[in-house]
Amino acid sequence: MADMSEKRTFILSHNLARRNAMKAVADAPDGYCVEVKPRTRSLEQNSKLWACLDDIAKQVDWYGKKLDREDWKHVFTTSLRKLQVVPNLDGSGFVALGLSTSKMGVREMSELIELVHAFGAERGVRWSEQEEVAA
Repeated sequence: MADMSEKRTFILSHNLARRNAMKAVADAPDGYCVEVKPRTRSLEQNSKLWACLDDIAKQVDWYGKKLDREDWKHVFTTSLRKLQVVPNLDGSGFVALGLSTSKMGVREMSELIELVHAFGAERGVRWSEQEEVAA
């Protein structure tokens, strides 16, 4: 049996994985918790997103300013999720709430990448890797 002090993750993609997950639940000490949720973004999706954001950061001006890829991630995530914005602490600007992409599910990350591609296509962005657009 695995050391129960370690976190264990099971991708429920076949019956053996489901049985192993159920056994881990049955063997877990009192007080442990279980969470069943959609899988988060894949490493491939994450790489694709950052490559696209790099291309947009290099090729697109936003209201006369050059944004870095992190700034563009915030612009797209805020747009996709229709997030709230609030004034920053000194009142000199605004902050969008709930911007993390690390906990996005596979489907939501796909939607974000599609939004980035559509935006780039409207502005004639040349993607650094053609397979980025085809995927």
